[in-house]
Amino acid sequence: MGFAMGIVAPKERKHLSADALLRLVRSGFDTIPDHRSPDTEIAFTDALMSAFALLSLTSPALLALDKPRAEGTLRPIYGMACVPGDTRMRERRDPRSPEALRPLFKRVLRP
Repeated sequence: MGFAMGIVAPKERKHLSADALLRLVRSGFDTIPDHRSPDTEIAFTDALMSAFALLSLTSPALLALDKPRAEGTLRPIYGMACVPGDTRMRERRDPRSPEALRPLFKRVLRP
């Protein structure tokens, strides 16, 4: 035909777009209590979104996030104010049980 056609999601399925699902994940992360000291420079939600970005981009290692982090492509896609580097992510290991995330993933995967 000679021209590219864009794929537009039907109105009744807009909640399944990548942007909508990422907003749902972020809003779920916002509800998880942060038990760290209040003087931390990286928001807990941003740390969780960085970990989610690592998994969703199927990166084999934390260092794989350095290029998109330096290019600034992670912030607008994942809605992060501050993207921690690999050293910060290693420091942010959290003893929290994965059970805190189970309701969120049910909300995301149900639709």
